Amino acid sequence: MTDLNPQARQMADESMVRNLAAQAQAIWPQEAPLFGRYALSANARILDAGCGTGEATSRLAGLFPRATVLGVDIVDTHLELARSRYQSLATRLSFEHQSVYELAAADDSFDLTVCRHVIHAIPYPDRVLAELKRVTCPSGYLHLIPEDYGMLHFQRGALDPQDFWHVVPARFGAATGTDLFIGRNIFGILAAMNLEAITVDYVVVDTVRVPRETFASILEAWRDGYVEPIGELTPITRDQALAYFEQMIADIRDPQRYAVWMVPVVSAQVPAVAAG
Repeated sequence: MTDLNPQARQMADESMVRNLAAQAQAIWPQEAPLFGRYALSANARILDAGCGTGEATSRLAGLFPRATVLGVDIVDTHLELARSRYQSLATRLSFEHQSVYELAAADDSFDLTVCRHVIHAIPYPDRVLAELKRVTCPSGYLHLIPEDYGMLHFQRGALDPQDFWHVVPARFGAATGTDLFIGRNIFGILAAMNLEAITVDYVVVDTVRVPRETFASILEAWRDGYVEPIGELTPITRDQALAYFEQMIADIRDPQRYAVWMVPVVSAQVPAVAAG
């Protein structure tokens, strides 16, 4: 599984639990209204592929109170935490150990397939997207958050964070076989798969729309989970990475400073079965 999950150590770290919680708090308020465009039936079947600790999975169950929702992931500690947190929804919300490369579901199983904060972190995203399409029924939708690490912007200080975000994602991605700029590349992948009604929206995580402490918590979790591998895999040393993160976190907390993370939210529809 290592070749398909090059960030296994980071995914399983306790910092990822904090990261997933903070990201959901920051992103969901702007993301949730977008689900209305799918016009799902009340009894829809929803898959959250790469669900982590169930932060978004549980919110989907709340947004669609009669839907059946399944979250799948390969980190068992995250799945155990999700099951314990959301026991009250267990009649229609479940969590299973499954790989997004090889889902257990039959073809055409889900009306909506969600995959958030996953595609950028794994190799062969086209294989994963094909698998998500396979399990989505005709006229159903994919709903994706494909992160893009060229879409973070901070003001200059003693260090220029632009230098960090220019170097680290490219070199980290090359070392792990992942595309940390897939947010801008995924439209073409989906179009080549003959998916329809492709939309690209943005959640704006910034110091105006999101509480500064929530935004800072995301960067703190990234710092705690990633300074070591950044030091190992890129020209930026561990200590340099730590200094960049500390400055960016301080900027987010400074009421006189501004920072922004543009988060792509991409959707596409599986074509209906051809008549005849």
